[in-house]
Amino acid sequence: MEVQTYILEKLREHKLHFTLLDPDKQSPDEAGEMALQAAQGGTNAIMLGGSIGVMQNELDQTILAIKEKTTLPTILFPGDVSGMSRHADAILFMSLLNSRNPYFIIGAQVAGAPVVKRMGIEAIPMGYLIVEPGGMAGYVGDARLVPREKPELAAAYGLAAQYLGMKLLYLEGGSGIEEPIPAETITVVKSQLDIPVIVGGGIRSGRDAKKAAIAGADIIITGTIVEDTGDVRKKIEEITSALRG
Repeated sequence: MEVQTYILEKLREHKLHFTLLDPDKQSPDEAGEMALQAAQGGTNAIMLGGSIGVMQNELDQTILAIKEKTTLPTILFPGDVSGMSRHADAILFMSLLNSRNPYFIIGAQVAGAPVVKRMGIEAIPMGYLIVEPGGMAGYVGDARLVPREKPELAAAYGLAAQYLGMKLLYLEGGSGIEEPIPAETITVVKSQLDIPVIVGGGIRSGRDAKKAAIAGADIIITGTIVEDTGDVRKKIEEITSALRG
């Protein structure tokens, strides 16, 4: 089954949770164990990527280690053209909509498209929008950050992504930020779109996840909490239970 089809079918049942792992933050074996625990906790997919490029061999070995531990889809979330592997099930082929640098809007995509074609990876078109404060993703992507008090601007970007044919919209607040994206922003964006809305950044608890889901988020992404917690399964279970409860 294609990953995009898997996502849409799962969304008919309940809100989804994806676990984001940065191959640069742990060994492949450690990533495999974290993915297993996340799967046991109820996560729906494993995303791989980071704001800074990773070594190709590390990415390959990490994906293979994850596949030994779980059958969940592995989805690339590349920070650059270096973040690709033929071993992944799909790639979020994204455009950073509010970057000041054309490279992140279309340049990297042009460079990476032939590689994706040769590797035979399923490409899922996605609009990527960074909201204040933005964190490392905003800095590296040279984003003109969407103000937290301007939800209508985020919605306009989202509509542009949808009309350009993108299948997902990812609202990113930035890794490790203190406060998640405001519920009002999520609600206004979701009210205007027909495509699934992904939300990530600053979500550390089941309460945070449920608040975002009630506001309109279809998919919740968490990454930092997996790196920080001593019990990945328990923490992921807390979030997925909140999403489905």
